[in-house]
Amino acid sequence: MPELPEVETIVRGLNAKVLGRTFVDVWTDFPKTIKKPKDFSQFKKEIKNKKIQKIWRRGKNIIFNLTGNKALLVHQKLTGHLLSGKWRQDGGVWKSLIPGPISDDPMNRFLHLIFFLDNNRQLALSDLRKFAKVEIWDKNELENSKWFKSLGPEPLEKKFTFEKLKKVLTKKKAAKGEPRQRRGKIKQILMNQEVIAGIGNIYSDEILWKAKIHPFKDISKLTETELKKIYTALQEILKKSIELRGESISDFRDIEGRRGFFDKARKVYHREGEKCSRCGKIIKRLKLAGRSAHFCPKCQPFHDYLSLRA
Repeated sequence: MPELPEVETIVRGLNAKVLGRTFVDVWTDFPKTIKKPKDFSQFKKEIKNKKIQKIWRRGKNIIFNLTGNKALLVHQKLTGHLLSGKWRQDGGVWKSLIPGPISDDPMNRFLHLIFFLDNNRQLALSDLRKFAKVEIWDKNELENSKWFKSLGPEPLEKKFTFEKLKKVLTKKKAAKGEPRQRRGKIKQILMNQEVIAGIGNIYSDEILWKAKIHPFKDISKLTETELKKIYTALQEILKKSIELRGESISDFRDIEGRRGFFDKARKVYHREGEKCSRCGKIIKRLKLAGRSAHFCPKCQPFHDYLSLRA
């Protein structure tokens, strides 16, 4: 699933390509992608003639602020990515009129939703497994919705200081009274979107490798020094990945259909059985609540074997 760096890469590309444009029409062969409103004809009616005023990211969500106080929300999910280009339907198949990666890379050919813009270009959603979701909201309703407000802080904002990280990682919100001490394995907590927005499986592994902390270590046992290492690693890894336009080990491509280059900087994620670039030991993988946790057993030591077997 595209995480913060991949979504930020898309948003920056969209701001360069489609900001200020107006939606004039929309096509789909998979109406279930549209979650709000569920009726595609109503969605089409609401999106037409809306001008894009702002494009921004919240966690893993892409949001287009539109005229009429509307907001278009796109969550790319597992295999989705937005593309900016020009296509023509030929024999029931959309073919790119632009040469290069957008037409040559097979991952850019699963077009299930296409927005037509007022400059004779299109904005398309390529989604191999068709899990992406697209919604239209009243802007104020979206920003005040329970799930949207429940998202954790943005880790690359200036106000996300070390003290802020320390607070969200160690203190759990309480309905009444004082916040409780947070418990749980650090990898799971880093991926919890209500704790920090935007981090998933890839970058939690990379952050913890950089910080030399085992993914199974309980958050309540982390020292001040370890928390500072996590904060530094988080900042460095996310910024580096955005600089490299994200990770394309699987399906992700940018809006021009190009692969990201963080794969060259990736240290542990999907490197099970390879040598650790820091110490030479073999990278291991363990299951954690249905997800994989990749780590170096020497650089990220851990001795709670009962937790490892859980």
